[in-house]
Amino acid sequence: MVALGPNTAGVMSNQDALANELLEASQRAGEDMWRLPLPPRLAEQLKSEVADFKNTGERWGGALTAGLFLQEFVRGVPWVHVDIAGPSSTSKEYGHIAKGGTGFAAAAILEFLRRAVT
Repeated sequence: MVALGPNTAGVMSNQDALANELLEASQRAGEDMWRLPLPPRLAEQLKSEVADFKNTGERWGGALTAGLFLQEFVRGVPWVHVDIAGPSSTSKEYGHIAKGGTGFAAAAILEFLRRAVT
């Protein structure tokens, strides 16, 4: 939310084509998403003295370290993550979006899947 605000979700992926497909689906669905990087230097924040690695880094770059944490579990498998922390709920009505839980990303993911199976 610090970087993208309350209405845009961050997208992270280890595969450009997969990320681009989701971003295109989000545009067709009318949901704002923006690609975020997975900078290897930030993986340093996930080092732990008592575990293989920890699930949170420092405050700065927190969304990015969360993506790097997820990447530890896929071992080369193509993946995409939508960080909906900001747009998942709203404190006021905006257009067709009611106050409260927004259901953000459901339309984009359905659009993405529709294209993937056809």
